[in-house]
Amino acid sequence: MLVSAVGFGCMGISHAYGEPMEKEDAIKLLRDAFENGYTFFDTAECYVGDDSNNEQIVGEALAPFENNVQIATKFGIKHEGRSLICDSRPETIRKSAEGSLRRLGVERIDLYYQHRIDPKVPAEEVAGVMSELIKEGKIAHWGVSEADEEYLRKAHAVCPIMAIQNRYSMMFREYEKLFPVLEELNIGFVAFSPLANGFLSTQYNAETKFETSKDYRGEMPQFQKEAYEQNAAFVRLLKSIAAERNSTTAQIALAWLIGKKPYIVPIPGTTKTERMKENADAAKIELSQNEIEKIDGMLNCIEMSAVFGG
Repeated sequence: MLVSAVGFGCMGISHAYGEPMEKEDAIKLLRDAFENGYTFFDTAECYVGDDSNNEQIVGEALAPFENNVQIATKFGIKHEGRSLICDSRPETIRKSAEGSLRRLGVERIDLYYQHRIDPKVPAEEVAGVMSELIKEGKIAHWGVSEADEEYLRKAHAVCPIMAIQNRYSMMFREYEKLFPVLEELNIGFVAFSPLANGFLSTQYNAETKFETSKDYRGEMPQFQKEAYEQNAAFVRLLKSIAAERNSTTAQIALAWLIGKKPYIVPIPGTTKTERMKENADAAKIELSQNEIEKIDGMLNCIEMSAVFGG
């Protein structure tokens, strides 16, 4: 499964980052993204706004390019307020798959993730359902989001996993410990929140207000007033690297991820055309392994605040 070096995380179009986009604007943004080189788009059945459904928008927007894009979606959680409720029972998975196929308007889902591990359902049982869906032609590949090594090994033994989708950025590197496992099992790594929910764009400061209750960033630790003080040295470092490369801090953060391993694909999201283009252009920045190792060394010893999900 080959995809663009940078994918498009579609969640913010309708969920968690403020008021949902108008449908026509969202469709135009996604079509412009394809024209700018994106071929990998990530959505989920639970990304819904008051009057918008992410999968429906993604499906309609990308229908003209169906043979030239890869769409990933997810099953297994629902939102209750800000809480996530896991449900990966076989009957739920099948119902979710049928719903996603219908909303996306496709005959087969390119990549189907278990959105979160459900402690009530064994990995082998979930993988068994995935194997059946692949045989039935309803999905092409499957993966797990926020996976750990034990779960990966159990599930992969039943039905090979194409990719994991885990949180990964300069501010959250916990899953680097999975690299040897991914290489052993030939599993890709799709990095979500690669800009730490936008913090690494350095477009925000201690005075930034996230006004709406629909924008979750107002409650995230990296966007609290004291966090900007904690992260000051880190932000200076990031800006200095960006200045050396005549690029933006977001591009450096994404180029760092792309350069870490050949099987890592970041999926930043945005609702703005200029940011979409900026993120795509990060793939043009090649950091050498020496540069990446130097950055890693600095990240290891520089002060940072807590980050959402970390």
